[in-house]
Amino acid sequence: SKCNNEAFQLAQVHGQMETYAGIIGNEADPEDYRSVALHFEQSTSPNNHFLAGKFFLKARLYGSALRHLTASGGERDKGVIHHEAIELAIEVVGEAHDDQLTAHLIDYLMGDADGIPKDAKYLFRLYMALKQFKEAGRTAIIIAREEQINGNYRNAHDVLFSMYRELQRHGIKIPAEMSTNLMILHSYLLVKQHIKLNDHVRAARLLIRVGKNISKFPAHIVPILTSAVIECQKAELKDSAFGYASMLMREEYRPNIDPKYRKKLELLIRRRERGELEESAAPCPGCGHAELHTSELTCVDCRRQIPYCVVTGEHLVADDWCVCPECEFPARMGELVKYLSNGVGFDTCPMCAEKVDMNKLKRWTRDEVAAYFNTQSGTRGEN
Repeated sequence: SKCNNEAFQLAQVHGQMETYAGIIGNEADPEDYRSVALHFEQSTSPNNHFLAGKFFLKARLYGSALRHLTASGGERDKGVIHHEAIELAIEVVGEAHDDQLTAHLIDYLMGDADGIPKDAKYLFRLYMALKQFKEAGRTAIIIAREEQINGNYRNAHDVLFSMYRELQRHGIKIPAEMSTNLMILHSYLLVKQHIKLNDHVRAARLLIRVGKNISKFPAHIVPILTSAVIECQKAELKDSAFGYASMLMREEYRPNIDPKYRKKLELLIRRRERGELEESAAPCPGCGHAELHTSELTCVDCRRQIPYCVVTGEHLVADDWCVCPECEFPARMGELVKYLSNGVGFDTCPMCAEKVDMNKLKRWTRDEVAAYFNTQSGTRGEN
């Protein structure tokens, strides 16, 4: 309109283009946005690439938008890469549905364009925007692995959990690596809760599972193995305690042992006590035949992968199966009810951290459990 033209010219003369852009908001014509974008394209302001790209996006001129946003993403402001520009670049490609623009942004994120690989979370978000969920899943595994290596176990767990749910929603089979890594991380995060509940047997069994995968926790190998020794002793798992104490005496671990535990560990090895509390067992919920130790998640008879309870980390049983009403991850119903009503302050699902309404919990029938195993290979992968 004529008024818009006059306002645009005034903004141009007085250097108030960002104010003008804010006034026209999201209801202007594409041509108005194009005029604003062209102004910033010719500007020498510090954020000219970002602002030009932002308004070329609003004008639906996707090629120009991406060109400026990737240029802005490489600029540094006080040492911080302009991440908002990369987020907008992902939005551009998501709207454009243009293979050439997608390839350009992937090259940029991988560092092919400027020699600076960007954080993998951006590649993950790009694949999500493009609804390329399998690629997003592979990227999520990489991101979670990096978080786990750095000792950020809750972050790694949440990345895998979110992607797991996304793949489920779209009926895509869960990659075995994603499922296994989530199980190991979840087992680790459950340990503290069971110690708080004074359930040292379950805490020890979970730490044994983690200990078998200790290479996945490089930032905290010694503290985790030390905790395994302590909990195994409390749980009367003397052979396991000795095994982990011996592992801690290796040359690569011994110097990092907390001094307050060193003498106790050395004494435990010198005066070894033998014996191992027998682990409880329960039938495979898939075939009902094999009696499996509760920590085992693969049936030796039918070879099925058995889902684990989000509360205990133990395999599920057919006559006590339910799911969290918020995230639909399975649990032993008796254990979930006990966990939520123990008075220690646990009122959320251990997997999704959402508050659980116990009135919504429903014990599955045997037919529902059987139906789960019949369809398991279609979407859930291995647990």
